[in-house]
Amino acid sequence: MNIHPLDCKEEQGSISRCPTISQEKLLDRVIQHAEVIYRVSEESCTLFEEMFVPFPMRLQRNQAGYTCITKALPIPSSKSEIQQISDTWLLHSVLMLVQSWIEPLVYLQTTLDRYDDAPDLLLNKTKWVSEKLVSLEQGVVVLMKKMLDEGMLTTAYNEHGLVQYDVQPEMLESVLRDYMLLSCFKKDAHKMETFLKLLKCRQTDKYNCALY
Repeated sequence: MNIHPLDCKEEQGSISRCPTISQEKLLDRVIQHAEVIYRVSEESCTLFEEMFVPFPMRLQRNQAGYTCITKALPIPSSKSEIQQISDTWLLHSVLMLVQSWIEPLVYLQTTLDRYDDAPDLLLNKTKWVSEKLVSLEQGVVVLMKKMLDEGMLTTAYNEHGLVQYDVQPEMLESVLRDYMLLSCFKKDAHKMETFLKLLKCRQTDKYNCALY
């Protein structure tokens, strides 16, 4: 999948403010990353469901009231809340979501590797998403630096401790948990895409962004 790179590095290897790329173009690239991540997360979730999740377990997921690992984050959820928050907080919300999923997706890679019949297509998709999520994090940080015109960014959220995993759960429990991780990530990936597109809308057509 060919998408523009997001990271801009100085000679020392640190991420700069990408002086050679405009804020508008950088936002477009960040949105492109978020769109593809969401699409691949949908494909991964569907593939996992078809391969490993019997239909009764799918109903159980919908009825058991499972809580996504990012529920505790101060992320706006209602349409009215989303419309009222600032551009900076929109980006900060995306950054919190991205950072909160980096570690769980690495964990997911290790558990999927233990499945006897996990198809390479699923493994490759989840690995690709995990890598691109780190790239998206870098792009959002650079974009925030551009928007805030700051040399240092101090709004990073510490995601450690949001979720804990058992070492060797029962297989059925493991399948359901991995399924929930994929489902929750798909939902949050859609939020990331929506927040970024709302930010773009505000910058281009400020008074007609009510659809987001």
